[in-house]
Amino acid sequence: MKRIAVILSGCGVFDGSEIHETVLLLLAAKRAGCDCTVFAPDAEQTETVNHSTGARVAETRNILVEANRIARGAARSLAEFAPAEYDALILPGGFGAVKNLCDFYYKGADFAVIPALEKALLETHRLNKPVGATCIAPILLAKVFKGCRITLGAQSESSDAAVKIGAEHVVASRDETVTDETYRLVSTPAYMCADADISTVAAGAENLMREILKLA
Repeated sequence: MKRIAVILSGCGVFDGSEIHETVLLLLAAKRAGCDCTVFAPDAEQTETVNHSTGARVAETRNILVEANRIARGAARSLAEFAPAEYDALILPGGFGAVKNLCDFYYKGADFAVIPALEKALLETHRLNKPVGATCIAPILLAKVFKGCRITLGAQSESSDAAVKIGAEHVVASRDETVTDETYRLVSTPAYMCADADISTVAAGAENLMREILKLA
């Protein structure tokens, strides 16, 4: 049985991990016969958003605690992640990926990835294990793996930023995947595409998992 690590950035599209993408990735992994372990940074979110109004609210939330809403209490601190124990690593999208796992949302192309995640990605690659990312999360791969090949869906400000920092951006539709054979990366646009819905996100999750397992 393949073991997959899934790194979350909270819970909820506007300030954490996108719930549809996360759950559908976990389901795709289970259907493929894999076992998943969820990790998240044990740190405060950069901001908290009211998902009914989209407005920021004056409260603090812990990323790991929030991730446990999706993981049913089983999420572990990212500090505990040992890449040698897993066959692949997956990063779901959601604004938390660019607010809590890095500061791309605030700084654009001049952003930095949090050290714990950068270490996890580099060590996973050093062990020749694949990494998958959905929606906006591939921008993290663009920063860590110089010159890598990713997709963020259509051309956009985000894809322009990826190109600016040296990535090759491939335009892809809702459920298509793009593979970088050199770095062993797989990405899919999911909700970066305006016409995406839960069914196409599900198809993209299945396609991404299939490609990840080819590399694992």
